Amino acid sequence: MSNIQSPQYASLDEEIVLDQLPITGNIPTWLSGSLLRNGPAKFEVGADSFNHLFEGFAMLHRFSFHDGRVSYANKFLQSTQYTTSLQEGKITFAGFAADPCKRVFKGAFTEMIPNANVSINKLAEDFVAMTEIPLPVKFDPRTLDTLGVVHYDDQITGQHDSAHPHFDFARRMSISYITEYGLESRFKVYSIRAGEHSRRLIGSYPVAEPAYIHSFGLSENYVIIAEYPYRVNPRQLDGSRPFIENFTWRPQEGAFFVIMDKQDGRVVGRYPTEAFFTFHHANAFEQDGSLLVDLVAYPSPTPMSRDLYLEQLRTNRRDSSLDDAELRRYRIPLDGVRPVTYEVLSNYTLEMPTINYKRCNTHDYGAVYGIGGSREPGEIAGTLLLRVDVRERMTTAWGQDGCYPGEPVFVEAPDAADEDDGVILSVVLDMHKGRSFLLILDARTFQEIGRAEVPHHIPEGFHGQFFHDVQVP
Repeated sequence: MSNIQSPQYASLDEEIVLDQLPITGNIPTWLSGSLLRNGPAKFEVGADSFNHLFEGFAMLHRFSFHDGRVSYANKFLQSTQYTTSLQEGKITFAGFAADPCKRVFKGAFTEMIPNANVSINKLAEDFVAMTEIPLPVKFDPRTLDTLGVVHYDDQITGQHDSAHPHFDFARRMSISYITEYGLESRFKVYSIRAGEHSRRLIGSYPVAEPAYIHSFGLSENYVIIAEYPYRVNPRQLDGSRPFIENFTWRPQEGAFFVIMDKQDGRVVGRYPTEAFFTFHHANAFEQDGSLLVDLVAYPSPTPMSRDLYLEQLRTNRRDSSLDDAELRRYRIPLDGVRPVTYEVLSNYTLEMPTINYKRCNTHDYGAVYGIGGSREPGEIAGTLLLRVDVRERMTTAWGQDGCYPGEPVFVEAPDAADEDDGVILSVVLDMHKGRSFLLILDARTFQEIGRAEVPHHIPEGFHGQFFHDVQVP
């Protein structure tokens, strides 16, 4: 791949609405609905700049499909941080790795709309943008207008949430977690049933020094929490340092998988393994008395503590711990007698793992999709879209010179017979042209079907979902 100066982390200030994008190839006529995406898009205000990729101001993007055509719109989330910073001409609130704001853990954040720049989800009947602050931000999926914070009518408290709730299709409820920091810190797992605006506690357990946890796994009967040794002493969260800089890496302590019964909240066991770090789980399922847990693992939290700082991303992308990302399958024997083991499922690096979620989550399955690299000398992480056959341990890649793809999102075709009957959607940044396009791949063959060109660049984003019920003719 060419080493081209990247607009991946350059601010995008333009907000537009386009009824039809130029198309190359074909857009399947059965593809109907909208891809909603989230991610940071503005990194400076006046003379002030953010430090970390997680801090950039959130922008929502909508790609809508109708009769082989694609429309597009983008709009900044109207967070309190965004609106007040623009009014004052400087960054007015603390970020993930910026100068700290003591109010973050004093409860005052409940009065503001957070900069929810990580993911898109549907909780109960609300479309929400989410980050790790436990305040989902409701928005209109068609206009992308910000509608305010979703407040829950319950007594569940905490300060650090997940931007990646799961949906249990059998029980028709979302499942997530929240960490409460304090003299007696607790990790809590809760559910939200469709049509309700209150959370129900599934279970909780005390933890003296909580780990930084970004996501979790779900099987048919269990919640899987990977506690790796990137931990914080809650007494240090006094506002004297940026939030993430309070965490320390302690590899000598090893990691644990905490397994909770999804029905009654009982912790059935803590299963030790050697130290690792992860952002994202791919899938988990039960087999022959064991839990099989697929996730992306790193040997240390260097991706968080160094490589996602903007200075590093903009100047030294070739020296990246993202090259160490492994798609691993952990086998956790629930008898507690046999040790936890793992195997690597692909010889490519891989991040942003996705699956055919509705059909395969919590079940044995065949394919993981992601972005990654080939591990060849001189290659840059994140330049390929990947399909990993987790049964045959075979990896198929799509790449184009000078292009950086975003998270692949699977959309199943009508009357699909197999889990990979459908397409992959990915927002790709073409650095030769300095703008982005939406790529459509056949999910099984990984051959290009078509693309829709966007008139500007879209900075490297995080997560999105496809919603069939968001129709924009």
